[in-house]
Amino acid sequence: MASRHLSRSIAMQSLYEWDFYDKKVDLKEIVERNLKEFGPGLDGAFVFELVLGVVKNLKEIDEIIRKTAPQWPIEQMSIVDRNVLRIGIYELLFGDKKAVPPKVAIDEAIELAKGFGGENSGKFVNGVLGTVYKLSQEIEKKKENP
Repeated sequence: MASRHLSRSIAMQSLYEWDFYDKKVDLKEIVERNLKEFGPGLDGAFVFELVLGVVKNLKEIDEIIRKTAPQWPIEQMSIVDRNVLRIGIYELLFGDKKAVPPKVAIDEAIELAKGFGGENSGKFVNGVLGTVYKLSQEIEKKKENP
């Protein structure tokens, strides 16, 4: 497993646990434990970049999820799907687009959803992130051509 994919997996598992406990546990401790257990020898910088980026932008990311998946209330969404979407949206909208192109961010999120989520998680994540990407492209075009 490539180190960036493994890093995304560890970030998702850490965010899952943090979310499962209603965000009342120490996320840094969770990440450090998961790095030690699932990624010994892995440089945790990318894991922390993802986790801290999601947390920093959580309100905005969750609002984007609410708008792009209105038929699925975020509170009722599976914890895996919710956190995979959070990572995907962070990488699509807030992350370094030169390091992680949009197609890669979407593909990686789909793979996480397939690996950790339910039977339809991959399709669900693909649909939501596809919508987010299209909307972000429309916004960029409007900025370029006001």
